[in-house]
Amino acid sequence: MIEFRNISKTFGERKVLDDVSGIFEKGKLSLIIGGSGTGKSVLLKCIVGLIKPDVGFALYDGRNFTEGDESTKREIRKEIGMLFQGSALFDSKTVEENVRFPLDMLTNMSMSEKMDRVYFCLKRVGLEQAGKRMPSEISGGMKKRVGIARAIVLNSQYLFCDEPNSGLDPLTAIRIDELIQEITYEYQTTTVVVTHDMNSVMGIGDYIMFLYQGKKVWEGNKNNILETQEPALKEFLFCSQLIREMRK
Repeated sequence: MIEFRNISKTFGERKVLDDVSGIFEKGKLSLIIGGSGTGKSVLLKCIVGLIKPDVGFALYDGRNFTEGDESTKREIRKEIGMLFQGSALFDSKTVEENVRFPLDMLTNMSMSEKMDRVYFCLKRVGLEQAGKRMPSEISGGMKKRVGIARAIVLNSQYLFCDEPNSGLDPLTAIRIDELIQEITYEYQTTTVVVTHDMNSVMGIGDYIMFLYQGKKVWEGNKNNILETQEPALKEFLFCSQLIREMRK
């Protein structure tokens, strides 16, 4: 479980996050949604330590990551897997080398142990035959799956995905959602997804947090989001549906 309390962050004169608190539960898919510039990615980065909040902190199963000592932070980092928006693969490394990178950086495993783990994870995402290929030789959807394999290679307890469906066609996006969902339930990870994709919201949203102008203004799940009376969320849902209809 991840709990974060009173997170606020200001850049210059602009307050991007304003006293945001919440809980992401183990074994569930928690989604952070909202329009562009509402603070979604900044909140995620504050929680994983890429940005230090001005106020507030994040707890990982009771351990204070934001304010903890370096030993505590290093311990928690080993349990975090991250799928970045653009996959963030190393162009000069093969698929297997990309997946192995966290093991090289954070473990003392032997090379044979690392490779066993790498190919276990590649098999889990359906890419066991692609280990020797370069990122330039695989599709966008495959790059996302490589990113997921790398994110879980350390037996991650916490999985963060920043816009995992960006740049993907609808069918591939659904498959990525399904893969993230399978891994969450199978390994009982605490999974957090930043997205604006309503197909993801309605498909995998066990818990949904809606941000508007840096504040949390609604929380719920995929079963009750369409019943909301929150004006900003209703507008967001209407615009998302309109855009989907226009793209058909």
